[in-house]
Amino acid sequence: MADKVLICKDCAKEFVFTEGEQAFYQEKGFTNEPARCPECRKARKKDRGNSNYNRGY
Repeated sequence: MADKVLICKDCAKEFVFTEGEQAFYQEKGFTNEPARCPECRKARKKDRGNSNYNRGY
């Protein structure tokens, strides 16, 4: 397994999907590669957290 360069679907920047990350995904049974770079994943997670808080969940 080698590092892969992927393109973020939100910001269109290239990011590296490392061998270690690939092994983690495989271990967890994930079948899809990440579609977003780490920065966009973090921002999306933060936005999701805030939206649930605002809805009173």
